[in-house]
Amino acid sequence: TAVSGALLSAGFQVKELDRRSSGSAFQLILSPSNAKEAKAKVLLSPERKEISLEEQKKKMAAAEERRKSREFEMLKHFAEVREHEKEVLQKVVEERNTFSKTTQENLAQKMEAYKENRGAQMAALSEKFKARDKKLEEVKKKLSQ
Repeated sequence: TAVSGALLSAGFQVKELDRRSSGSAFQLILSPSNAKEAKAKVLLSPERKEISLEEQKKKMAAAEERRKSREFEMLKHFAEVREHEKEVLQKVVEERNTFSKTTQENLAQKMEAYKENRGAQMAALSEKFKARDKKLEEVKKKLSQ
């Protein structure tokens, strides 16, 4: 067919598999048709440069220095986090203490006001009873005369 002819001219192999009611089925092989082209297109990895022992030691020392630097940064970060936690806990303790202190002061003031009011009420009742007793005495004197 025309498609298989175009693919053959481009250097691909085409195999017709079987005919179906919906059309033809083909297998397309994506390799060049001749071996010279195949060898020419194979990519070779670049040659590795030999690394001297000195260069390897320098690279290892640099890697160790980077590792130590990262470790130091992590430890520094963790120390800052711990310090922040301590500051937060200290602030919480201080706030609790001030809250407790102000609550106790307010309670003491309220209790003092309660005692004063209760004392004033008792004094007023005592005065009222004294006045009533005095009136009773006067009424008894009037009645007894």
